[in-house]
Amino acid sequence: MGTHRSDLRGIARRAMVERDFYPDFSSAALGELSRISAPADGNGDPEVRDLTHWQWVSIDNDDSRDLDQLTVAEAASDGIVEIRVAIADVDALVAKDSSLDAHALHNTTSVYTSGGVFPMLPDKLSTDLTSLNEHQERLAIVADMRVANDGEVLDSRIYRAMVRNQAKLAYPAVGAWLEGSGPIPDAVKAVEGLEAQLQLQDRVARRLKARRHQEGALSLETLEPKAVFDGERLSNVLVERKNRARDLIEDFMIAANQATVSFLKTEGMPSFRRVLRSPERWQRIVEVASRWNEALPAEPDARALESFLVTRREADPLRFPDLSLAIVKLIGRGEYVLDRWQDGAAEHFGLAVKDYTHSTAPNRRFPDLITQRLIKAALAQASLPYRLDELQFLADHCTGKEDDAEKVERQLRKSAAALLLESQIGRRFDAIVTGASSKGTWVRLIDPPVEGKLVSRIGSLDVGDTLTVELLHTDVERGFIDFARIGPVQDRNQPAG
Repeated sequence: MGTHRSDLRGIARRAMVERDFYPDFSSAALGELSRISAPADGNGDPEVRDLTHWQWVSIDNDDSRDLDQLTVAEAASDGIVEIRVAIADVDALVAKDSSLDAHALHNTTSVYTSGGVFPMLPDKLSTDLTSLNEHQERLAIVADMRVANDGEVLDSRIYRAMVRNQAKLAYPAVGAWLEGSGPIPDAVKAVEGLEAQLQLQDRVARRLKARRHQEGALSLETLEPKAVFDGERLSNVLVERKNRARDLIEDFMIAANQATVSFLKTEGMPSFRRVLRSPERWQRIVEVASRWNEALPAEPDARALESFLVTRREADPLRFPDLSLAIVKLIGRGEYVLDRWQDGAAEHFGLAVKDYTHSTAPNRRFPDLITQRLIKAALAQASLPYRLDELQFLADHCTGKEDDAEKVERQLRKSAAALLLESQIGRRFDAIVTGASSKGTWVRLIDPPVEGKLVSRIGSLDVGDTLTVELLHTDVERGFIDFARIGPVQDRNQPAG
C-alpha cells in the first residue's frame, strides 16, 4: 500500500472503469485541448451584453475550482428585486461532436471522490478557460429574474453576456457571517459595497425559499461526509452541513433552472426536464411519520410531508438529518426526461415545481451543456442542435450515468470510512437503516457518518429503523463495511435518539 490518498486514487480509478467511465482523456481530446489557448469572448457580437461592471460573485466549496455560476442582485421599486445568475458558456469552447464533447457525453458528469476528482472536461477548461474565475472576464448565459416581496418570480429573461467575478467566496465563511456566527469574510470586506450586495441576495433567496416551501417543497437535510487529509494521510471523515450561503445558491439555481424551462417553452424548444416522481413507497413514509404520532394522508402529499418535516426539525435538529436520509431513500431518485411540451411530464416532488431542468453547471454535468446548446440555438433562432431521438437517448443515458457516478462516489466514501474503521473491529455503534431490499440491508452510523451492510442477525428491518450494530469486517479495496445487528429494533412508536 502507498499513501492513503494514492490508495484511494487507485481504488477510484478501478471503480470508474468498472462502471464504464473514462478516467482519462483520449489523445484526440487532448489534441483538441492543446489548440485551445484562450477563453471565449463575444467576438463583437452585438447580442452579447457587457456586464463586467456588475458586482458578480461566486460562492462555492472551499476547494472548488470549477466555477459554473455567478450571482448578483439589484433592488427595484415596490420591493421587487432583480436577481441574475450567470452560467459559464462552456459550449463556446467545447464544440458539439468534438472529441472533448464525446468524452463528456460518455461520462456525463464529473465524479467527485475521496481519491480525487475525475472531471467531465479537462482542468484546463473546467477550472480555467471555461470557469468563471475571480477577476477574469468570461462569456456567460444570464438568467435574469424579477422577484416580488412574496417570493413570486414575476418574469424572467435569458441572454448572453460578458461577466467578471469580483470575489471568489466559500460557503462556510459566508454562511457563518450571514447567520451571525462568524465575522465578515476578508474577501467581502475587500470589495466596496459587496456586504450590502450579499445581504440583498440573502434576503431575496429567503423569499424564494419561503414561497417554495409554502407550495410543498421538502425541508430535507442529509449529511454529506467528506474525507479530510493531513498531507497524504486520511485523518477524518467530516460532515458538510447546509447553511445560509448554500441555501442562497440553491434557491437562485432553482429559480434560474425554472426560468430556463420557461424560456425554452416560449421559444418552442424541447427541454431536458429534471423530475422526481411521486414516491411509490409512500405507505412506508406514513409508517415512519407515525412513530411521532403524525398522521400523513393515504396518498402522496408533499405539503403534508413538509409540515411533518418542519415539525421534526424544530423538535430534534441534531437527529433531523437521519430522518431526512430515510425519507430521501423512500422517495427515490430523480431522473431526466425529454419534454416536448405535449407529453405531460411529471413534476419534481421534492422541490414542488413542475417545470424544472438542470442548466447551471455545464462544466460538470452534461445535461446542463445540452440545455445550454438548446438555449443558444433558441437565442440565435437556429435549428435544433439535437434530433429528438438523440435527446431521448441522452435523457436515459444521463440518468443511468448519474446513478453510476453516485455508486462510485459512495464506494469511495466507504473505502475512506473503512480506512478509519479498520482498527475498530468489535466496536458497537448507533445506526439507522438506509436501505432494505432483496439485495440486502444497509445501515448508516450516527457517528462517524458512514454506511455499511448488515450481514448478521438481520431480522425484519426497513428504511428508517434505528438499532445498535457491531463492526465485523472492513475491506478498503471494495469499500465494504460489514455490521451485525445487536439487540432489538427501537420501538417504532418512539422517536430515534
